[in-house]
Amino acid sequence: MKFAFFGYPHLGGTYSVFRQLRTGLAAFDIELEWLGVGHSAHAAGRDLNWQSEWSCGSACGMAEDSEPAQSRAMLSHLAEQKFDGVLVSVHADRVQTNLARYLPASMLRVMIVHNITPATYAAARAIRDHVHMTVCVSQRIREDLVARYAFAANATHMIHNAVDLPAPPPRPRRAVGQPLRLLSLGRIEDQAKGVLWLPEILARLPPDVTLTVAGDGPDLARLRRAAASLGERIQFLGSVAPAEVPTLMASHDVFIAPSRFEGFMVTLLEAMACSCVPVVSRIRGGTDAAINDGVNGLLFPVGDVKAAANAVLHLQRNPKHWHAMACEGPIAVHERFGNARMAQGYAALLGALREHVPTIAPPMPIETWDLPRGLRDSLRSRLPTPLKNFLRSVRERAA
Repeated sequence: MKFAFFGYPHLGGTYSVFRQLRTGLAAFDIELEWLGVGHSAHAAGRDLNWQSEWSCGSACGMAEDSEPAQSRAMLSHLAEQKFDGVLVSVHADRVQTNLARYLPASMLRVMIVHNITPATYAAARAIRDHVHMTVCVSQRIREDLVARYAFAANATHMIHNAVDLPAPPPRPRRAVGQPLRLLSLGRIEDQAKGVLWLPEILARLPPDVTLTVAGDGPDLARLRRAAASLGERIQFLGSVAPAEVPTLMASHDVFIAPSRFEGFMVTLLEAMACSCVPVVSRIRGGTDAAINDGVNGLLFPVGDVKAAANAVLHLQRNPKHWHAMACEGPIAVHERFGNARMAQGYAALLGALREHVPTIAPPMPIETWDLPRGLRDSLRSRLPTPLKNFLRSVRERAA
């Protein structure tokens, strides 16, 4: 079988899932290629940093195409290249998400839901009746969609994201009070990732504790300003290539992530696999699905910078506990979140789908292309960012 993965090369968990899936599904004779549209996808197709990905995907149409033209270009490419089906990363791109409603009846389609936000759920609901199966990356997402958005339980499945990294070298034991090296890795964006809490957390820690911030994003300048008073205690690396992540993780002691919301954090798995002990927000059904609190990492309430700092301070004062968790992380990832397990789950799902194709809504004619309400900007999206952040924090603490 030949499937298209709707997305394009970029730094982030969604594309990491594609890379893992492409490798894993090959063992089941399932070919997977990325497929993108618009300026970002075409830019990635010219970016030398992504040269290794050019041979396993395509940017369709022209960079400046309108949304209807992007949809037509994708339909033409899918037909010309004889794809059997598509994996739609819902809400990653609204044109590609919406295309599920216009695909020919013969094409298999599976929706992947990566996040727990109301906007993601609304987008998933908008195309629910036009996909054969839905994959949720956490049990929390599956429960939400079935209970609150009328997704059919027998067509809604949970398959965790995965990583496959080489076994890290043994971590040397630490002495009591030995300075900790903290790492923040990912998109530098406060609304989801809570990055502006990082300077507050670090300021509560001893002055010999340092933080490395790796990544780029819309709030990088704000984070730099917020961290100015901490001087050399914070180092900014900029974007880091995926191949460099294991070495970076292994050179730090603690992975710190004060996120407001997550689906299932790939960087969290990468940190655990590299014996970089995670200290992260407790996201019900997300981070707590990977972290056994106190065994392979530490969890703190969303937005509680004091609790986050205390968790880091505990590791500095209790090096034996840090070492035990550093050793447990790779074991947990290997046993529960290896790529073979994820690929097997998707392969079984796609194989069953090929044998029995459920009835779904008929495709809509492309001439009627429009965006349903769930893919348009909502009133919630117009709320001031501080208010949205407050509501997210309250919602997640209540969960």
